[in-house]
Amino acid sequence: MPFAAALSKLPDTAQALAEVGDALAGQLERPDLALVFFSAHHAAHAQRITAILTERFAPRALLGCVGEAVIGNETEVENAPGLSVWLGQWREPIELETFHLVLERTSEGHSLLGWPDALVTATPATAVMLLLGDPFSFPTDFCLGQINNDYPGLRVLGGMASGVTAPGQTCLLHNTTLQHAGAVGVLLQGPIGLRTIVSQGCRPIGRPLVITRADDNLILELGGKPPLTQLQEVWPTLTTHEQQLFQQGLHIGRVINECQDHFQRGDFLVRNVLGLDRRSGAMAITDRVRVGQTVQFHVRDAETADEDLHALLQQDLATHPRKPAGGLVFSCNGRGSRLFAAPDHDARTLRQETGPIPLAGFFAAGELGPIGGQNFIHGFTASVALFEE
Repeated sequence: MPFAAALSKLPDTAQALAEVGDALAGQLERPDLALVFFSAHHAAHAQRITAILTERFAPRALLGCVGEAVIGNETEVENAPGLSVWLGQWREPIELETFHLVLERTSEGHSLLGWPDALVTATPATAVMLLLGDPFSFPTDFCLGQINNDYPGLRVLGGMASGVTAPGQTCLLHNTTLQHAGAVGVLLQGPIGLRTIVSQGCRPIGRPLVITRADDNLILELGGKPPLTQLQEVWPTLTTHEQQLFQQGLHIGRVINECQDHFQRGDFLVRNVLGLDRRSGAMAITDRVRVGQTVQFHVRDAETADEDLHALLQQDLATHPRKPAGGLVFSCNGRGSRLFAAPDHDARTLRQETGPIPLAGFFAAGELGPIGGQNFIHGFTASVALFEE
């Protein structure tokens, strides 16, 4: 197998490293890439983690970060010590370059410094960027916007570190160094065989509507009517269960690629509805909008999130002849036991649909993944990377 993964729940960092090391011993001689995700219980020994893994496996590149919960194979370790390691070794040569991005003030204003040199000549169709960031210091929207504009089609996956409460506490591993700010990443190029899935856990209600008047993050008119009026017209058409979900939390999906006859799962970028003005009927959302965009109201619950992840995985498997051989998952820290009744939901769902592939990841404070050919930071999602056999 070109990929391998192991998980330890031992609270002692040295013992946890020994356990995953023994489990992975002999599976891959010198991996191209090593990823490690660890709970805050191990954060004090982050420098030791990267040193020991580098010594034991000698990967070409190593990245890692702290997470509120970690994922290894079919298990999600929440509220307990966890250390998850994932190794990848491609059978055909690939190019990779690690980097550390930081926000700096320059003579031309603020800029991100530290981009990989290979990005200039990268071919988006055969490249991917894995990115792990500090939620306190890294301007994620700014970074993704720059990539979307300058390198259209380049996919970015990953997540923001979690499980920490203040600036300076975040642990980001970059080869043999430990960083506490910015973002660390790796640019992979070549025959990497990557497929991406971003499950936003929502389903649409009503029908698609075109924004006919807007101002920044305010939708003033939808299809020539105030959004509140459109919602009042949708309400009687909903089932009792949908009405309950509507009252618990309403979301709105914005179509990314308008050049389609119809819209389905994966075509919408889902954002929260902040509020409605009863006098004007206007709606505020957590995104900038403009006239001409197509949107549709969405609702979310555990059942919908489960259905969405299963459906997207089944759709991916049905449209690709090659099976996945390894995977990474960056799940929102609002999922897991906070959303689902049974433990290990996202990990088990992935392995149920794809088979027992080596899997690793963590619960993020914001997940990165592409929708409609553009990269975004999400909430309440599971952003998945599947690597082909």
